[in-house]
Amino acid sequence: MPILAPSILAADLSNLQQQIRLVEIAGADWIHCDIMDGHFVPNISFGPIVVKAVRKCTNLPVDVHLMIEEPDRYLENFVKAGADSLTVHQEASIHLNRTITRIKELGIKAGVAINPSTPVDSLKEILEFVDLVLIMSVNPGFGGQKFIQNSLRKVKEAVELRKKLNASFLIEMDGGIDNMTTKPALDAGCDVFVAGSSIFRADNISAAAAELKNIINRQHK
Repeated sequence: MPILAPSILAADLSNLQQQIRLVEIAGADWIHCDIMDGHFVPNISFGPIVVKAVRKCTNLPVDVHLMIEEPDRYLENFVKAGADSLTVHQEASIHLNRTITRIKELGIKAGVAINPSTPVDSLKEILEFVDLVLIMSVNPGFGGQKFIQNSLRKVKEAVELRKKLNASFLIEMDGGIDNMTTKPALDAGCDVFVAGSSIFRADNISAAAAELKNIINRQHK
């Protein structure tokens, strides 16, 4: 079944427990944490301390997306904070195979992400080792951006590579996911839907999350 992963980047962190509870009630499957360092992306979000707080607020899997330089320096910190999966960027990881191997050695799922301008083919040599491939459908750094349409083609390319390699990784999409873009992303082959602004900046957070969940479940059937 498709997975809905609300991103707390758009949440009210002063009411984190309540905000997470609202999306849990609505049927969220994972909680997504976007980590930004102000170097790899032009913004700073939060670090392991907030991930640790998220872990205390929920029993759902905590999906951590590292948009940071030198991710290897921080892998253990995020695992200790409670991450169930860590995704690093192909563009930021000089020795990507080593990084993915280390994440798995730490006992959690390992993912790799690519920016909108990075071709899916650049991942061919790592796909058999990862649990998750994250296709960025906006340029990372800020929430609320417009969905980049050619990201759908990249999802289809990832699906084809998965078949060709007989691999089992999930395909995740992050950026501009809302009521209009969810169905095309699902049709393209997306498995995990990261939604931030469309959920946490809605007037009714639970209703917004439930609507997205219903869309992906209904279309999947």
